[in-house]
Amino acid sequence: MNIEMLNNTLGMFTFLTVELTLLFLAISYFVGVLQLYIPPAKIQSILSSQNGKGYIIAALLGAITPFCSCSTIPFLKGLLRAKAGFGTMMVFLFSSPLLNPIIIGLFAITFGLKVTLFYFTFAMGIAVIAGYMLEKLGFEKYVKPEAYEAPKPSGCGSSCGGSNNKPENKWLSIWRSTWSDFKKVLPYLMAGIAIGSLIYGFMPTEFVASVASDDNPWAIVVSAVIGIPLYIRAEAVIPLSSALVAKGMGLGAVMALIIGSAGASLTEVVLLKSLFKNPMIITFVAVILTMAIVMGFTYNLLFI
Repeated sequence: MNIEMLNNTLGMFTFLTVELTLLFLAISYFVGVLQLYIPPAKIQSILSSQNGKGYIIAALLGAITPFCSCSTIPFLKGLLRAKAGFGTMMVFLFSSPLLNPIIIGLFAITFGLKVTLFYFTFAMGIAVIAGYMLEKLGFEKYVKPEAYEAPKPSGCGSSCGGSNNKPENKWLSIWRSTWSDFKKVLPYLMAGIAIGSLIYGFMPTEFVASVASDDNPWAIVVSAVIGIPLYIRAEAVIPLSSALVAKGMGLGAVMALIIGSAGASLTEVVLLKSLFKNPMIITFVAVILTMAIVMGFTYNLLFI
């Protein structure tokens, strides 16, 4: 076994475990605070699927939230519990990791404004269309019932011990709910991180570049598929693309890899098991793969 690959795997596992744990807890707590001050009825009215503007608002919300694919999950949980429109929630799920400010900024620096505008418009358009179609096709039935339920805080609250106890502090109550939520998704999180870290550590960039070179007519499809198992943060995926291009990888294939890895990492797919039934998860991956492949071929057609 290659010691360097093992070290890379263990390093990535440690990094992702710490990062995603802190992100999940911080974002879940933030969502809990938002729910305290923004009533569910307000969220419903803003992100209603009956309101055509709700889809655009959801896409723009995804574009301004600096979330990676995994850290969208606690925010999505909050939208589910607020009974926001299903279609608009899916738009947010598709758009947030692909259109966040970090990835758009790096896109502009690496590929230029024209390509960035193409990427932004294409990704937002497909996200809105996919969310609308999933709503109309009745995919809401594949949301697990427990995903709509607020977690029951663990430990003693105002109901413990007797009538002299003061009501529990609201900030502590939000933390207890956050921790309860985190414990539910922890097995999914650890499984996704472990698998993703193994693939990251033992799949060298040379291999990715070789199977997705300009000489391979299936390069874009292969890149999109390879991107799904990887967990590459927005801060890393675009700088990595420069190295892959230098090793002979086509730009359309790089585009497909970026969409696949940023839009539907394996870690995120495993986490979505806590919210969705299998048909919804399969459809989610299919939408991201389709977006990656179509964007890759369209990029080659327009810019090469």
